[in-house]
Amino acid sequence: MSTAQQPDPRDRPARLAVGVVGAGRVGPALAASLQLAGHRPVAVSGVSDASRRRAGLLLPDVPLVPPAEVLRRADLVLLTVPDDALPGLVEGLAETGAVRPGQLLVHTSGRYGTKVLDPALRAGALPLALHPAMTFTGTPVDVQRLAGCSFGVTAPDGLRMAAEALVIEMGGEPEWIAEESRPLYHAALALGANHLVTLVAQSMELLRAAGVEAPDRMLGPLLGAALDNALRSGDAALTGPVARGDAGTVAAHVAQLREHAPQTVAGYLAMARATADRALAHGLLKPELAEDLLGVLAGHPHGAPSDPGGSGPHGAEGDAG
Repeated sequence: MSTAQQPDPRDRPARLAVGVVGAGRVGPALAASLQLAGHRPVAVSGVSDASRRRAGLLLPDVPLVPPAEVLRRADLVLLTVPDDALPGLVEGLAETGAVRPGQLLVHTSGRYGTKVLDPALRAGALPLALHPAMTFTGTPVDVQRLAGCSFGVTAPDGLRMAAEALVIEMGGEPEWIAEESRPLYHAALALGANHLVTLVAQSMELLRAAGVEAPDRMLGPLLGAALDNALRSGDAALTGPVARGDAGTVAAHVAQLREHAPQTVAGYLAMARATADRALAHGLLKPELAEDLLGVLAGHPHGAPSDPGGSGPHGAEGDAG
């Protein structure tokens, strides 16, 4: 007889009938991942043509039905709708009696914890907040990318084991987030991921305007190295003219952006100020070089302005704010 310890069945949820309310980019991918783990997608709801196409691509042969019918058929329901739509959806489902006692109700919003599911909780549902910290394309590649993806998880104490098991089954890594910390957690992710896309898109546009034929190929190694360095070293990875205090170079950048891409100036200045503040705080930017730089960022193209009495430039500490 084998003496190897057998896995405790309580460490993973039973095979579940899975439903998806909101066939955006996230829901079908998560359901497809759960299907690979042995669960059974049984119903999906989607309104737009794009949603229906995604459902057909990632969940072929799974019927498209109204949201209430999804809840009727499923043991585990993924609510994958936009953040602002989630509270109203939950209230509506609870008020119409669509929620069943003992039903796992999972939303994927980064902003909310489980409190937003309170109307369903009162109807007997089991609430979980499982937010994958990943950007989705709405294609099968998303299922592969879930491997190693962190999930921001919020759950009642009695459901923590079930929440952890579901995340692991999808190939993810659970990261526990307190209910009151969800908005801050989500803001942090948006600051990094969403703004990164905007910055990269702007950078590619400017490179094309400068005559670069393959801006993606030029930026790929540079941005990959910058991201890796930042994740490893934080502020110590800061480089470039702002961190060095090259006020003349920054002034030239601003002048060129005003001429060729004025819509990017505000963002450049805001990020440069934030970079200067962090470089100063971590001793990377010398205070004596920061004076002219901060003058440029304040809108003075030749550096920090002289004070009315002619005593020289304003101090770096004052301009940094």
